[in-house]
Amino acid sequence: MKKIAISSEGPSLEDRVDPRFGRAAGFIIIEPQTLKFEYVNNGEAQVRAQGAGIQAAETVARHGVTSVLTGYVGPKAFQALSAAGIRVAQGLENVTVREALEKFQKGAVTWAKLSDARGGGA
Repeated sequence: MKKIAISSEGPSLEDRVDPRFGRAAGFIIIEPQTLKFEYVNNGEAQVRAQGAGIQAAETVARHGVTSVLTGYVGPKAFQALSAAGIRVAQGLENVTVREALEKFQKGAVTWAKLSDARGGGA
């Protein structure tokens, strides 16, 4: 079963999408067909001086994720996600996790071919 990870500021579907992938508070890992989800704390990556995005990519990959929805992903994290076969949709800040999921289910997300150039996402 395919799973998606949505960077989240908290553990519920009503929390806002965390705009930072690498330094997100955590990830809501969802099975879109059943809406079964779990929250994975990203605290370990948040405190890293470097490599937070790569650590976060490894975390979601370990959970069997095939897609990531977030605000932005830095170039190293994007490369790590791509290498793991995980596709990325960026630009989903300022919405709740539930709203991001609904956009995904409607096919209304744009899959990135490159990292977002804003930086800071690690």
